[in-house]
Amino acid sequence: MTEQEDYDRLMQQRIEKLNKIKEKGINPYPYRYTQDKHSVDILKKYENLKKEDASPDYYRVAGRIMLLRKLGKVAFISLQDQKGRIQLMLRSNVLKNYDLLDLLDVGDIIGAYGNVIRTRTGELSINVEELDILTKSIRPLPEKYHGLKDPELRYRMRYVDLIMNPEVKDVFIKTSKIYDSFRKTLNEQNFIEMHTPILQPIYGGANARPFISHLNVLDMDVYMRISNELYLKRLLVGGFERVYEFSRDFRNEGVDRTHNPEFTQIEIYQAYADYNDMMRLTEQLVSQAAIDVTGSSKVKFGEHDIDLTPPWRRISMKDAIKEYADIDIDSLSQEQLMDLVDQHDLEIEGNRNEGKIVSALFEKYCEEKLIQPTFVLQHPIETTPLCKPDPTNPEYVERFETFVSGFELTNAYSELNDPVLQRKLLEQQAEELRTGSEEAHPMDEDFIRAIEFGMPPAGGLGIGIDRLAMLLTNSNSIRDVILFPFMKPE
Repeated sequence: MTEQEDYDRLMQQRIEKLNKIKEKGINPYPYRYTQDKHSVDILKKYENLKKEDASPDYYRVAGRIMLLRKLGKVAFISLQDQKGRIQLMLRSNVLKNYDLLDLLDVGDIIGAYGNVIRTRTGELSINVEELDILTKSIRPLPEKYHGLKDPELRYRMRYVDLIMNPEVKDVFIKTSKIYDSFRKTLNEQNFIEMHTPILQPIYGGANARPFISHLNVLDMDVYMRISNELYLKRLLVGGFERVYEFSRDFRNEGVDRTHNPEFTQIEIYQAYADYNDMMRLTEQLVSQAAIDVTGSSKVKFGEHDIDLTPPWRRISMKDAIKEYADIDIDSLSQEQLMDLVDQHDLEIEGNRNEGKIVSALFEKYCEEKLIQPTFVLQHPIETTPLCKPDPTNPEYVERFETFVSGFELTNAYSELNDPVLQRKLLEQQAEELRTGSEEAHPMDEDFIRAIEFGMPPAGGLGIGIDRLAMLLTNSNSIRDVILFPFMKPE
């Protein structure tokens, strides 16, 4: 018998049991059940109960059967709920429908009512007096393979992963705490949470390839947003001074350890601020989130101990290249600079220029070496069309990216609010788009019109929530912190 044939046989046996439950007049899929307490709460409350003692307190518990042992007139079930596991003890002289156990399987969801006891072996248990079937499972769990371990299967069948590897739940509970922490910190500083369009007539706000769809009723192409930046800036024009949004963004790019086509980030905009203010806010948000999630601003990630305690290191992009790639950009002639593209096999999209070469060198040689949190400053102006130029050197912009554990965590600007310069830079981007660049910004005339009405000076900040979740849960891949990462069809 093949493995699939054996699996089909087990499923058929479960369907037969399902039918027998129905023949007994029992609904195997009832509408509701009153759950009084979770396993962990009971175990904690009665941790001092002595052997063979019983509590007068009765509870209704509910969860999934993870282990079922029937030993004649007594049976034991390991019941798993959201918080943990607890043992159920079922005795034929106490439980009226004891014969129902013959129709139950590992994976079924049940409800049990009884008092708390500690068995002679010392196991804290529920002494079951009433047993209810809440969901009959017809597909066996992968128990004979000792759980679900194959990463590909775990991502594809996250629902089974959560059952078989319950510690995975903790990753997503911690991720939820990041949202709570950010909201608390920002709301205390009078930021307001906003919601902007996901489906956009013109994409923008980042250098990325969009997903394209078509709106039939208006016969026009539309785009899944790659960023919410331009809409939040419109709110600054309208008079809001401190805004933020947790946004699901979509970029039609590669899938790897730190990239998923659909991901979550928070974008934050503050009027009358610049990128220095955003640096301080970044340190505050991330370090406080680490404390709220892990209890400390020092976290373990892979082989490294990461200290998120402010202040963080600051370095210019050129100095990083000099330190980690041993290349002094400022000492090179224009010809020598252009030769670096072929010498170092750099990927340059569109026209070659100094800014793109500097950015490509930094990406290739520096990013993965920035382990402790580091603000990388003085980005070339060619890389960022939505950012204010550095007043001390117009070849650069007032932008920083934060790197930690070898990947980018944040991106921030002193936001460009000069509509004349903004139009010029977006026109240059639009020309690159026309000449083959797939990640250049298109021209957004409505955005230009908005800032022509006047946008206050402002700082803007984007933080990758999924990547921060990786860092704070010591997860090696972004797919470990996304509940349902994108997968190729089976």
